Amino acid sequence: MPEENIGAVVPIVDVLRGVGDLAASTGRTDLAERLEQTQARLRDPGVRVIVVGEFKQGKSKLINALVSAPVCPVDDDVATSVPMSVGYADQAAAWVHQRQEAEGRRSAKPAVDRVPIALEDLPQYVSEHGNPANERGVVSAEVVLPREILRGGLQLVDSPGVGGLDSANALATLSALSTAHAVLLVSDASQEYTEPEVQFLKHAMRVSPNVAAVLAKTDLYPEWREVQQIDKGHLEDVGDVPIFSVSSDLRLLAAELQDRDLNDESGFPALVAHLRREVLGRAEVIHERGAVHDLISIVEQLTMSLRTELNALQNPQDTPRMIAELETAKAKADEFRGRSARWQVTLTDGITDLIADMEHDLRDRLRTVQREAEKAIEEGDPGPIWDQISEWIDQRSAAAVAETFVWTDERSRWLSEEVADLFSEGESDIPAIDVGSTEGVLDPVEPISGIDSGRMGAGEKIYIGVRGSYGGVLMVGLATGLIGMALINPLSLLAGVLVGRRAFREDMSARLARRQQEAKLHVRRYIDEVIFQVGKQLKDRLRLVQRTARDHFGSMAEELHRSLSEALNSAKLAATNYTSSRDERVVALQDKIAQLERIRVSIPELPPAPARRSLPKPEGARAGAAR
Repeated sequence: MPEENIGAVVPIVDVLRGVGDLAASTGRTDLAERLEQTQARLRDPGVRVIVVGEFKQGKSKLINALVSAPVCPVDDDVATSVPMSVGYADQAAAWVHQRQEAEGRRSAKPAVDRVPIALEDLPQYVSEHGNPANERGVVSAEVVLPREILRGGLQLVDSPGVGGLDSANALATLSALSTAHAVLLVSDASQEYTEPEVQFLKHAMRVSPNVAAVLAKTDLYPEWREVQQIDKGHLEDVGDVPIFSVSSDLRLLAAELQDRDLNDESGFPALVAHLRREVLGRAEVIHERGAVHDLISIVEQLTMSLRTELNALQNPQDTPRMIAELETAKAKADEFRGRSARWQVTLTDGITDLIADMEHDLRDRLRTVQREAEKAIEEGDPGPIWDQISEWIDQRSAAAVAETFVWTDERSRWLSEEVADLFSEGESDIPAIDVGSTEGVLDPVEPISGIDSGRMGAGEKIYIGVRGSYGGVLMVGLATGLIGMALINPLSLLAGVLVGRRAFREDMSARLARRQQEAKLHVRRYIDEVIFQVGKQLKDRLRLVQRTARDHFGSMAEELHRSLSEALNSAKLAATNYTSSRDERVVALQDKIAQLERIRVSIPELPPAPARRSLPKPEGARAGAAR
């Protein structure tokens, strides 16, 4: 973000600091703490942009080109294996977050240590080559650089490749989008969007407020313009998603040669402008709106208490009426913060309904996968193709869980907005609620067990045939022996062949039936395990939504109740104050009120809210009954 934009935030910070000091001087430490949190949000906005895409599409090199530094490892093989964020600082530095398992037992939530490392050692922790199978237990990595594009709080997150975008890894990436300010989907210019990429874009549009597409490696593919036109057609079906065609190699070369024309040819100026205007700019407006709203709310509460006491001192004849009005307002505020308040009831009932609907939705989707898998198993022999069937079930299960996650995220945000509207008629900031990171949702699920492939060797086939033919030879041989023929004769041998052939077929059918039953049993166990694990994770996240919203709006209700209580106490105290200090108190109150009026005038006008997609009320049988 440019320097002048940073300077525009400074007056708001000064006003916040002044109002916070005034609130603390009047004994309202709760309001002062609220303003301290607002100042912290303005000082460190932390605008996260997640770069996602399939393997080897150019995500890491795109971030390197944006910051003009080789910070993310790039390799011909799979490079980035753990998420890595790149942010701003005056001095370059790097850290890794490593998981620490509890001694003697496996901890449900192991501790994570933030370990500083040298920048040149970063590939040894975040790349598949330096850290195969994540043997170091790295959860994520963090890098800070003195780059102008990062100065406004921009944080670029390089995510691991999500092969096919329909695997279980895609679910973890998709879950992170709900906590991001923007998403960049990177796909190279070698081909048009695949179906999994289009589906992932649709999910991202429903989860993240700001999604853009990047067509990378245009310098390697001369026909990239045709691919871009085809991709634009796909994006029109998805929604309003801008697409930027870039060449990271040209950008890095332009930075090395300080060549402006080459930089323009790389396509990066348009992408950088999008990040500054649509991502940083919109985030700045949101933070400023929150700060201005907090200032106005707190100034009004402080002014109400001071004006009430001043009016009681200057107009004692109106004090009984004013006390009665304050008693009524206080009673309403006390009811408003109770469990029977309308917003509390809506939140509680909404979460209860949402948990029930989520469980039904998840079971319905996964039972459909189970029915399709069982049908495929019944139509043939699952043994020889069990690996393909297992992979298909994994992909379909991950896709079903992703659909449920996206739908649950939409419903939770819709419920939060409804509660906010009930609480303050649409004027209150909605808390940042993280339904969450679904890290670990599918990790505990055991892979589908293997089954007998059904292949038999020649010896086993001969054994089964001989075992079945023995009875036929013996029975016919004994029967023909009554007419003087030998035990082994042409008739008994023919009967042995026919009986052995039938026995072989019956044995093969029985083996096939056992494999089919075993395969169905494995599928059902796997689906039950997925439902158990995912259901628990999503329930925890929905309860987190409930607690976050309850605490956020509950603290605001407590502030309002305390302001009315202090205003009432001030009025009652003023009504009994007939000492010579009355005039001094009136002057002091007038000074503070004048100070608050000056502060009110200095508060910037509320910036217009950035346009965002409205969340429709969930309807339909799958969505469940929304309250």
